[in-house]
Amino acid sequence: MAAYASVLLTTTLLCVALIASQRWHGHFSLDGTVGVQKHHCTPTPRIGGVAIAWGMVLAWACAESDARAILGPMLLAAIPAFASGLIEDVTKRVSVRTRLLATMFSGIVAWYLTGVAMQNTGLAPLDAVLAFAPVAVLFTAFAVGGMANAINIIDGFNGLASGSVAIMSAALGVIAGSVGDAALATVCFGVAACALGFGVVNWPFGKIFLGDGGAYLLGFMLAWLAVLLPMRNAQVTAWTTLLVCAYPVIEVGFSVRRRHQRQGHHPGQPDRAHLHHFVHRRLITQWFPAVSKRMQNGLTSPLCWLATALPALWAVVFAENIAMLSVGMCLAIFGYGAVYSRLTQFRWCLQAWTLRQPDADEALVMRKSG
Repeated sequence: MAAYASVLLTTTLLCVALIASQRWHGHFSLDGTVGVQKHHCTPTPRIGGVAIAWGMVLAWACAESDARAILGPMLLAAIPAFASGLIEDVTKRVSVRTRLLATMFSGIVAWYLTGVAMQNTGLAPLDAVLAFAPVAVLFTAFAVGGMANAINIIDGFNGLASGSVAIMSAALGVIAGSVGDAALATVCFGVAACALGFGVVNWPFGKIFLGDGGAYLLGFMLAWLAVLLPMRNAQVTAWTTLLVCAYPVIEVGFSVRRRHQRQGHHPGQPDRAHLHHFVHRRLITQWFPAVSKRMQNGLTSPLCWLATALPALWAVVFAENIAMLSVGMCLAIFGYGAVYSRLTQFRWCLQAWTLRQPDADEALVMRKSG
C-alpha cells in the first residue's frame, strides 16, 4: 500500500508542478477554449501525461522483480503512443491517423518485447485463426490501438477518462489477484494509482488535462493489461477484459457508426454527440443550474463513471463464466443505447436512427425541451 500511495502522491505533485510552472511552458502546452469538444473556461495545461509517465516509472521502481518484468516492457512499448500524443499536445499538427498508427505500433512493440499476443478470446473459431501468429499480432495491435483511442474519446470532462481508467485497472487487478496472478495485480493497481494521482488535481475543477499523450498512455497501459490477463491465466478469457472495458469500447462503436452515417464527414472527426456530452447538457446543467460551469463540468463525470463501474463489477463477479459475461456485455450495449436514446429523443428505446448523428434533430429536441 505504501508503494501505491507513493505513486499516487508523486503523480499528484508532478501535476501541481506542471500547473505552477505554466508561465514557462504555457505558450506551447496550454489548451485553448475554442473547439468542438471543449468545455473549459480558461486556457489549461494539457500535458498531464508527463506527470503520469513519471508516475509509471516510479511504479516500476517501487515494484517487486516479477512486477517489474511486466511493467518494464509495457513502459518501453508505450513510448510511440505517448510520444505521438504529446507531440500533438504541443504542436496540434499530428493527424488522427498518425496517432492511431502510433498506438497500434506500440502494440506491435509490446508483442516483440514480450512474445504475447491475444489468442485466448473464448471463441473457438476465432482462436483457431489467431493461432497463426501474424494474424494474432495484427489483431492485438488493432485492439490495443482501438482501446488507446477509446480512452482519448471519453476524455471529454474533468476526471472522466482518468477515473474510468482507475476503475477498469482496479477491476483487472482484482480479477488478476483472484486467480493468483499477484504480479499482474500489482501492475494493475499501480496504473490505477497513477490515474487517481492525476485525478486529484484534474477533478473536479480541471486545473490540468491529460492531453492526447496522457490519454494514449493510460489507454495503452489499460489495453495491454487487458491482453495480458487472459494470456497469463487460461481460466480468464477476453470476454472478461472486454466487459471490464465495455464503456469506452461501446462508446467507440456507437461513435464510429453515428459518424459514418453523416454525409461528408470522416468517422474520426470529433463532435459533441457522445454520451457524456448529453449527460452534461440534458442532466447536469438542468439539475445544477446555479453552480459554475467549471463545477458542472466536474459533476458530469461521476454519472459517467457508473457506465464504467457497472460492467466492470459484473466482470469481476463472473470473471470465469463466459455465459454470464456475454449477458453482461449485451446488457451494457443495450443499456448504453437506451440511455443515449432517452437523452437524445426522450424515449427509453433503441432504434437504428438513435445511432445517427443527432445534430440535425437538435433544434427539434431543444424546442420540445424548452
